[in-house]
Amino acid sequence: MNFKNYIVNISLSLLVFVNGYSQDKRLEKADENFNRFAFVDAREIYLKVANSGYESLDLFKKIGDSYYFNAQLEDAVPWYEKLATNYPEEIDPEYLFRYSQSLKSVKRYDESDQVMEKFNEATGNDQRAEYFVNTRDYLKFIEMQSGRYTLKRLYVNSKYSDYAPSFNNLGQLVFASSRGKGENMIKTIHEWNEMPFLDLYISDIIGERRALTTPQKVKGKINTRFHESSTSFSKDGKTVYFTRNNFTKKKLGANQNGTILLKLYRATLENDKWVNVEELPFNSDEYSVAHPALSADGRKLYFASDMSDSKGLSDLYVVDIYDDGTFGEPKNLGDKINTEGRETFPYISDSGRLYFASDGHVGLGGLDVFVSVPEGLGLFSIPYNIGKPVNSSEDDFTFVLDESTKIGYFSSNRVGGKGNDDIYSFKQTKDLITECNQYVTGLITDATTRERLVEADVILMDDNNKELQRTKTDDKGRYTFDLECDTPYIVRATKTKYSPTETLLTTNTVLEYEHNLALQLGEGGLEAGEIKPGDDLAKLLRLQIIYFDLDKSNIRSDAEIELQKIIATLKEHPQLKIDVRSHTDSRAKDNYNMYLSERRAKSTIAYIVNKGGIDKSRVSGRGYGETSLINDCANGVKCSEEEHQSNRRSEFIVLQ
Repeated sequence: MNFKNYIVNISLSLLVFVNGYSQDKRLEKADENFNRFAFVDAREIYLKVANSGYESLDLFKKIGDSYYFNAQLEDAVPWYEKLATNYPEEIDPEYLFRYSQSLKSVKRYDESDQVMEKFNEATGNDQRAEYFVNTRDYLKFIEMQSGRYTLKRLYVNSKYSDYAPSFNNLGQLVFASSRGKGENMIKTIHEWNEMPFLDLYISDIIGERRALTTPQKVKGKINTRFHESSTSFSKDGKTVYFTRNNFTKKKLGANQNGTILLKLYRATLENDKWVNVEELPFNSDEYSVAHPALSADGRKLYFASDMSDSKGLSDLYVVDIYDDGTFGEPKNLGDKINTEGRETFPYISDSGRLYFASDGHVGLGGLDVFVSVPEGLGLFSIPYNIGKPVNSSEDDFTFVLDESTKIGYFSSNRVGGKGNDDIYSFKQTKDLITECNQYVTGLITDATTRERLVEADVILMDDNNKELQRTKTDDKGRYTFDLECDTPYIVRATKTKYSPTETLLTTNTVLEYEHNLALQLGEGGLEAGEIKPGDDLAKLLRLQIIYFDLDKSNIRSDAEIELQKIIATLKEHPQLKIDVRSHTDSRAKDNYNMYLSERRAKSTIAYIVNKGGIDKSRVSGRGYGETSLINDCANGVKCSEEEHQSNRRSEFIVLQ
C-alpha cells in the first residue's frame, strides 16, 4: 500500500468522523433549544448545518417550524418546499397545511390551493380541508367582503411587539408591548422569538380624532418580569381579566415537560392601581388558558385554550361568571367555530358578535380575523372572513370594535409596520356580509372527449327528489343555481344519448360551490327503443359498485349518487320496469348471505320508490345471496379481495 495514500485516507476518515461527531452534537444542542421553544437559537444552528450541505426530513421540518411559529411565514416557504419536494411520501399532512399557509403569505394562492388539495387527500376528514373543499372560490368572496374599513397607523407603536388592544371603558386603550424593559434587556428576552417579555401599557384616547397619548405602564401589581398580555374589562372598568405566564404569588409554574404556559388572571382597580390579582380556577399547569373576552353583560367569559377536549392547536371556549364571582364549567364553542388549526384572540362586541383570529378557516394567509353572528342559546353562525384591508397575507389578530362609533383596533405583523407586531386603528365604513348568499355553478362535459355540452338539461332537486329549478347549459357549457344555506340538494345533468349523472351537496357557508359534471354516452345510447328486456341498467349506465357497510343494509351516500341515475332513467322512460337483484360473495354462511342480500334489495327498492317518487309497481326484486356467482369463488375457494368484490353487486334488470 502506498504509505502517502494511507496517511491521506486515514486523515480524511478522521476528518469525516470529527465533522460527523461535531454535527451530531450541534444538532443535539439545536434540538434541545427547539424543544424548549427557543426557536431563534435552534434555527441559528440548524441553518449552519443545512448550509454545510446536510439534508434530512427532520431538519427541513424544524427550520420551517422555527419560522412558522414566529409568524415569519414567508421565510418558512423554502424549507417547507424542500420538505414537500424531497420527501413527498413521508411528509406529515400537517406540514402540507403549514406549507399551504406559508405560500399564502407570499401570495402564491394557486400553489397554496394545490397543496391544500394534497392535504385534503391525505386527511379526508380534517375540518380545515372540508372548509377548503366547500369554499374553493374564497378569494372571490373575500374580495366581495373587502373595502369595509379604512386603516390608520398609530404613532404609539414601537420597534418591538405591540398588540392586543382593548377598551377599558374609561376612555383609554390598553395594550401589550415588549418595549421598555430597561437597560439590562438581555435578561428579559423571551427565547421563543428573542423579543423582550410583554407588559401592559395604557394610553388616553383624546378628542374626536381619537389620538393616543404616550403609553404608560399599567399601575399596580399586574406587570411582572414575565409576559402579560390580552386584557378584557368590565363595563365599569373596575375589573380586568388578563393573560400572564404561569406566575402566581411570585412562583413560576411549568408543565411536566418544564414548559411555562399561559394562564388567566383577574384583578380589581383601587385608587388607580390594579390589586387583588387572582388566578382563575380552571387554569392548569398542563395546558394554556389565554386571551379573555367578556360579554357585554359581564356574565360570560370567552377565551382560547388547548385543554384536553380542544380540537386543534387552540380552541375557543366560554365559561359562565356567576353573581358571586365564581365560575361554571368551560364549554368548547364547537365545530362550527373551532378547527384543527388555531382559533384564538376572541372579542365579543356589545351586540354579541364574536370576532376572533383563525388560520383553520379559509383566509388570505396566517391568522385572519373572522366574525360569527349570535344565533341564540349561546350558539354562533358560521364564521365570515371580514376581508381586506384588516386581513392580509400575514398574521392579523386581536380585533376590537366600538360599535357605537364604528372605530376599533387590531394588530398585524404585515410589511410596513414599525416593529414585530403593530397596532392599527380603523373605522368601519360599510356593514359586513353576514348572511348566506350562495350559489352553485359548473361545467357539463362529455366524460370521454371533455367537450363542453351545450343545451344540456340541469335540474336542481331537494333531497327527496322534488324538482326545484331547471335550466340549460349556456354556449360555454355552464350552469348556475341560487341556493339556500344549510340545505341538502341534488344537481342532475341530462342530455339525449347520455346517461344522466348527479352530485349531492349540502350548503354550509357563504361561498360559491363549483360542481362540474361529466356525462357518459350510454352503450348504444339510452333511447327508449334501444333498452331491451334483460339488459342490466347498471351496465348501461356504467354505475359504480353500490357498496353497503359490513353487515348493514342502509343506503350509503356514495350509493345514493348511483341510485339517482337509476331514478333519472326511470323518470325519463315512464314505461320502464326493472327487477333489483342483490348479490353477495361466498364468505359467511349461505343462509346469512341470502338474508343479508334480501335486506339490501328491499332497501334499494324502498329508496327508488320513496326518494325517487317511482311507482312501486315498476320496481320489483329480491336477494340472491351467493347463488349467482360470476366466477369460481365458491365456498372454500381461495380468491383475492377483487375477485370476491366482483360478486358483491347489484343488478337492475329491465323487465319491460
